[in-house]
Amino acid sequence: MADINVRGIAALSMLQVVDNQKSLTGILAYQSPKVADGDRGLLQHLCFGACRHFFSINALSKMLLQKPLPEQARPVQALLWVGLYQLAHSDISEHAAINETVEACGQLKLDKYKGVLNAILRRFQREKSELLGSLKNSDVPHYEHPKWYLKLLKKSWPEQWQSICQQANLQAPMCLRVNTHLQDTDKYLLTLKEFDIEASKGKCALTSIYLDKPCDVNSLPDFAEGSCSVQDEAAQLAAQLLQPQAGENILDACSAPGGKTCHILEASHNKAIVTAIDADEMRLQRVHENLARLKLSAKVKQGEAQNPESWWDGLAYDRILLDVPCSATGVIRRHPDIKLLRQKADIDNLADLQQEILQKAWTLLKPGGTLLYATCSVLPVENSQNIEKFLNIESSASLQSLDLSTGQDTGFGTQLFPDANGHDGFFYALLKKKN
Repeated sequence: MADINVRGIAALSMLQVVDNQKSLTGILAYQSPKVADGDRGLLQHLCFGACRHFFSINALSKMLLQKPLPEQARPVQALLWVGLYQLAHSDISEHAAINETVEACGQLKLDKYKGVLNAILRRFQREKSELLGSLKNSDVPHYEHPKWYLKLLKKSWPEQWQSICQQANLQAPMCLRVNTHLQDTDKYLLTLKEFDIEASKGKCALTSIYLDKPCDVNSLPDFAEGSCSVQDEAAQLAAQLLQPQAGENILDACSAPGGKTCHILEASHNKAIVTAIDADEMRLQRVHENLARLKLSAKVKQGEAQNPESWWDGLAYDRILLDVPCSATGVIRRHPDIKLLRQKADIDNLADLQQEILQKAWTLLKPGGTLLYATCSVLPVENSQNIEKFLNIESSASLQSLDLSTGQDTGFGTQLFPDANGHDGFFYALLKKKN
């Protein structure tokens, strides 16, 4: 493993994202074992950083290359992205960034490009201020998002679009959800202090705690025993808004990886009857793992929310959490590859799927029951517009007000925007079925 050049692995990983439209999370799960344990953090840092700043480093590479590299040298193009990220956006020493990135050509059997890559990176080193300054003339490299998405944001949120982009380019804070089935939030905050872990309470989710610095979950007191879970504060609002009660029949549709399923059970002291479904059998394994660690019980089933006939037992639900598949544009800071993977056509397709799931799930809800519609998107077509459309179709549905100290009331639900020191972008709408 000592001979493996981390920059070379990072470059190959970036090609998988950019050229083959593969998820960075999946790629890193495959590539990380190839590097030494001590280098895995660097590999993740390089890949996440290069995705987060792809639109600026790609623009810079086009400025610096006199002509495009040949197809067989595509890995060198990826090394150029990795090198430019380090020089333009990281605190890695310029000497190490250039030398190690150039040396990676040897690992990729492209030694003849060492001179070209070295010359380009050193030119950027000399002309850094001027080249970075030129990026401000174009929104795509300046705000680090694709053109189609910027256009949509400007139309949807003319006053907030710049802030949304800026927040999406920052690293998200680490937020915990305290298992209040075992202890209250204040008590766990004191426990963290005893372990010299600096933290503070969240602003809107009653179970949330922010760590001043991210840490390995295994260093958290009693994590293995279920004291807490890692979950964004906005996502924690789901159980808080749903208000699950002991003995109620509750559905968590599209449940994987199970964070909200577990929170619903914690909030009801494991006395609600919860069914967790998801279409992805492999991701359902994470639901089982989370339930086991937290010592909670739920009915876990594979199935599509829009096709309940394949999994529904015929018993109507008191409450339904509908955290539908979405563009994930509210959590780009946690998954920066979204900016490279998502396409404009995806948005309309997702909105159609969300509407189909919503209409199907409504038929499973008891009269007088409540359904919480949720996405981690900031796009109205997936959120408020979907709720408005549904309310125009379904006369038995009424929109309920949400008691939240954050977010913007759209008239058809509440939109949360990503916050630098707080929650991700999220959307919630609470619907009640008339008796």
